[in-house]
Amino acid sequence: MIRTNPIFLDYLDELYNKQEDTQDIILKAFDKEKRILTQNEVSNEIMLIKSGITKCFFVEENGKEYIVEFLGKGEIIGEIEVIKNVPCLCSIEAMTEVTVYSMTIPYFQALIKNDLTINNLLLDVFAERIVQTSSRASHQQLTEHTLSELLDVKSKEMKISKGDMAAYLGITIRSLNKALKKVK
Repeated sequence: MIRTNPIFLDYLDELYNKQEDTQDIILKAFDKEKRILTQNEVSNEIMLIKSGITKCFFVEENGKEYIVEFLGKGEIIGEIEVIKNVPCLCSIEAMTEVTVYSMTIPYFQALIKNDLTINNLLLDVFAERIVQTSSRASHQQLTEHTLSELLDVKSKEMKISKGDMAAYLGITIRSLNKALKKVK
């Protein structure tokens, strides 16, 4: 439900702590509901979530918001856009207070060229995203099951609006209300 990557977080913690008076990696804090990345805008940094929970979403041409994932500790954001040299594919917004490691693009590109560890971590991230997307697509049919999981996360880790729940499930609020009656 909330993706995390403790191995990637450990890797970036180590890089951050090894820095010698450089600004290649800095810490940034975002308040709840603050936009971290914006769809179709160009970002000048790559970030890895140190703490907190974010939502990754895009807005379709008709204005409907679709939540792709909830991202937590150790999840990298903005890397695909840098690798492909494109504007942000999705928006990222803080659901809780969020702290990120922010890397400069030249530093990230140098790591990709010279550090096998980050390449292996990125390959693992991309593979996991494919698996999760496939799995979620098949589970999308099972709205009640997914809704139960979402309600469980909501009760333990974060507050989430009905609008965000519906956007994550890919249904209307009306359909969500019907599903909530069945689950309760």
